[in-house]
Amino acid sequence: MGRFFALLLATLPLLAADGVVITGVVLDPSGVPIPSSSVTLKSPEAPDRSAQTGFDGSFQFDGLAPGNYQIVVQRDAFQTSTTRVRVGARAPNPLRIRLRLADLLQEITVSDPRNQINSQAADNLDIIRVDREMIDKLPAMGNDVLGSVMRFIDPTALDSGGVEIVVDGMATSERSVARSAIQEVRINQNPYSAEFAGMGRSRIEIITSPGATEYHGAVNYFFRDHHLDARPAFAVTRPPDRRHIFDGNFTGPLGNGKRTSFLISAEAERIGNNPIVFARTLAGDVRENHPVTVGEAFVSARLNHQVNQRNQLALRYEFTDEFSRGGGVGGFRLPEVATRFGNREHHIYVQHRGVLSPRLVHEFQLRTGRHNNPTVSARPGVARIVVLDAFTGGGAQADTRFTENHFQWHETLSYSAGRHFLKTGVTSPDLSRRGHSDRTNFEGTFTFSSLEDYRLGRPFSFQQQRGNGYTVIWQRELGAFFMDDFRVRPGLSLSYGFRWDWQDYYGDHNNFSPRLAFAWAPRKSRKTVLRGGAGYFYDRGSYRPLADTIRYDGQRLRDILVSNPSYPNPFAGGSTFSPPPNITRFAPGIRTPYNLQYSFGVERQILKTTLAVNYRGTKGTKFYRSRDVNAPLPGALERRDPSIGILRHFESSAGQRSHHLEVILRTQSAKRVSGTVQYVLGDAKNNSDGVYAFPANNYDLSLDWAPHDEIRRHRFAMAGTMKVSPRLGDLGLSMHAANGGYYNMTTGRDDNHDGFAADRPPGVRRNSLRGPGFLQLDARWSREIALDHKKKEKGPVLTVGADASNLINRVNYGNFVGNISSPFYRQPVSSREPRRLMLFARLKF
Repeated sequence: MGRFFALLLATLPLLAADGVVITGVVLDPSGVPIPSSSVTLKSPEAPDRSAQTGFDGSFQFDGLAPGNYQIVVQRDAFQTSTTRVRVGARAPNPLRIRLRLADLLQEITVSDPRNQINSQAADNLDIIRVDREMIDKLPAMGNDVLGSVMRFIDPTALDSGGVEIVVDGMATSERSVARSAIQEVRINQNPYSAEFAGMGRSRIEIITSPGATEYHGAVNYFFRDHHLDARPAFAVTRPPDRRHIFDGNFTGPLGNGKRTSFLISAEAERIGNNPIVFARTLAGDVRENHPVTVGEAFVSARLNHQVNQRNQLALRYEFTDEFSRGGGVGGFRLPEVATRFGNREHHIYVQHRGVLSPRLVHEFQLRTGRHNNPTVSARPGVARIVVLDAFTGGGAQADTRFTENHFQWHETLSYSAGRHFLKTGVTSPDLSRRGHSDRTNFEGTFTFSSLEDYRLGRPFSFQQQRGNGYTVIWQRELGAFFMDDFRVRPGLSLSYGFRWDWQDYYGDHNNFSPRLAFAWAPRKSRKTVLRGGAGYFYDRGSYRPLADTIRYDGQRLRDILVSNPSYPNPFAGGSTFSPPPNITRFAPGIRTPYNLQYSFGVERQILKTTLAVNYRGTKGTKFYRSRDVNAPLPGALERRDPSIGILRHFESSAGQRSHHLEVILRTQSAKRVSGTVQYVLGDAKNNSDGVYAFPANNYDLSLDWAPHDEIRRHRFAMAGTMKVSPRLGDLGLSMHAANGGYYNMTTGRDDNHDGFAADRPPGVRRNSLRGPGFLQLDARWSREIALDHKKKEKGPVLTVGADASNLINRVNYGNFVGNISSPFYRQPVSSREPRRLMLFARLKF
C-alpha cells in the first residue's frame, strides 16, 4: 500500500505548462458567492466545456486558445446569465458574474457537469449517470428506475449490508423514494470520496426533484397484460399476469410564491403475478402457474422554504403501504408454502443549508422513520418437507414480524480557501431499535437428500425452533470524515482525506480509512486526463448476526437439529429425549471486514465524445463466514461437545481479490443520439459466500478459494436514446450481456454428519460448475404530443409509448442445479423473463 501511494505522489511534479486561463466568481444580487452553479464555456471552434462553481463561487477554464467565448451560468432559483469574453494571448481579468433572482428562491441539488473531460480529481468520467430526461426515455419495465441501473453495480464490491443508497447526499437504510420525484441517479460518483463508507461501484446516489417557480406536474399510467407477453420457457401455459401503475406529482409555489414551494408525489401499483412452479414429487412433475397478488401505495410531500438569503430549509414526509398474497411460491416451492406479507413505513426528512460566510457552508440532514412488516404462513401448524432440489412442501413455517424505529443524520461543514476545498462532517447511517418476533419453523422441517429417501421415509435431518422468539436490537453506527480537494495548479488536482467508522457490537474501533485520488492533464489542450486513486473501505455490517447471537444463546430461542430422525415422529424413543440446542456466537477476535481498492486510468475527449479506460483492483480482508466449531471431527459420528448442537461462529477469516478492466464510451454531442457503452473484463475470487454461509468442510477450507459466484468474466452494457423525428418520436435502448456465472457441485448428502447436505465430492472446489451466458435487449418507444401549440414548451404535453423487455425473446436460463443426487443435476430450473410489453401514457402540464 505504501509503495502505491508513493507512486501516486511521484507523479505530482510532472506538471504541464499553463495555457490561457479564464477565471471568475458567480455572485447573487447581494454579493454572496453562489456554489454549485453550472458554468458552460461555449465556442464555435471547440466543443463545449463545463464546470461547477466551488463553495466560494469560483470557476476556472484553462488551456484555452485565443478566440471568442461565451460563459453561460445556470443555477435554479436564478435567471440564466450569458457573458461574452474575448481571449487573446494573455488571460483576461477575472470575471464577476452577478445573477438575478428568479420569481422564487428554492433549494435544489444541481447536477454535476456531464460528459466533459476536466482535471478535477472528483469528476471521474467512468460514472454511470441517468438524469430525468433519460429516465423518461430509457426502457424501465414497470417504471423501475433503480432496477434499471442496478446492472451497473459491481456485485463483487458489495459488503454484507448490500448496496449503499444515498438520497440527496445522505446514506439511508432503504430506498423509499417516489419514482416520479427522482431527478438523477448516479453510480461511482467520486469513488474515493471520504464522505461515504462504501466503494463507488456499490453506491447508488439519488438526487430528488425540488419545488418549482410555477405550478406544473405530471401523471403517468403504465399497463401490462399477459396477452402482450411471450410464454416463459418453463411455463406450460402463458401466466395470466397483469400490472397497473399510477404515478404522478404536482409542484409549485406556496403562499405568495416568493420563498416557499411544495412537491407532492404519489404512486399506486397493483400486480397480478404468476410465478412458475417447476418441481418433481413422488406423483410426478409439477408444472403450474401460481397466482400472487401484490399491491403498493406511496405518498410523498415536500416543502422547501427560503428562510433568508443565507438559509434554506426542506421538509419531507413519506408513507409506504405494501402487501403480498400468495408469495414465497415458485421453482421447487409448491403452492402449499405460500405466505402473506405486509409492510408499512413512515418517514420524515429535515434538511437545512446555511451559508455562514462567503467561504463557509453548513448542511444538516435528519431522517427518522418507523417500519412494521408481518409475514404469515398460509398453512399454519404444518411441518415443512424439503427434498433437496426436487420440491419443498408442507407449511411455509415463515411466521414473523419485524418492527423498526430508526434515526439517521448527516452534518457537514464545507470551506473554500484559495485552491483548497475542505469538507468535514459527522454522520450516523443508522441509530435503530429493531423488534423481531420470530415464530419461524416452530412446527419443524424434515430434509431429505433425494426423492428415493423421501419415498422410504428416510430424512437426514429435522430442525425446529422452540421458546421465546421475541428480540429487541439496538444498532448504533457513527462515522466521521475529512477531505480536501486541492487544485495544485491548472491541469493537476489532488483529492485526499480519511474516514472513521464505528459499529457498537463488533468491538473494533480503529477503522480508519485513508483515501487518495489525483487527476492530471499532461497537455495544454486538456483533452487527455490521467486519473488514479487508492483507499480503504470498511464494511457496514447487517444487524442480523447480532440478533442471532442474542436469540440463539441456547436458552431464549432453542434451535435444535436431529440427525437421521425417525419420520414422521422425530422424537421417537422417549418423550424425555431433548436434543441439545444450536448456539450462535461471534468468534473471538472478530473484526470489521475491509477492502483496499486501487485504480488507474486515462480519459480522452474525442470531439464531443469521451472515452474512459480504467483498471481497478481490490483486496478484501477479514471477510465474514460462518463455521461450526462443534462439528464432528473427520471420520467421527458424534459432535465434539455432545451437550451442544451446532456451535456457529461468525468469523472474519475470509478474503477476496478482484481485478477489473473497464472501458466506457459516452456521447451526448449529437442532437439526435446520446448514450453510454460499457465493457468490463473482470476476475474475482474469494473463499466465502457471506456471513451466513458454512463451508462444505468445517475443518478444511483449502478448497473454498474459487471464483466469486457473481463474477462475470465479460460484461457489456449499453444505454442510449435517439430522437427519430418529431412525428415518429424517440427510441430508447438498453442492452446487458455477460457470460455465465459459477455454482457449486454437491453430493446432496450429509456425509460428514454436520447436519447440512453441502458436502462436495472429494477434491472438488467450491463454484466448480459454470452456467451459460445471457443477453437481454430492452427498448422504449415514446412520442410527445403538444396539446397547446400556442404555449409551445410551457403548454401541456401528452406522451404515449411502449416498453419492451427482452425484445428478442432470448431464453436466459437462471438457476442451475449442482446437486448430483437431484433429478435436475446440471439442468436449469428457471429462466429470466421472456419478452414482455408494457404500454404507458404520461401527461405533463
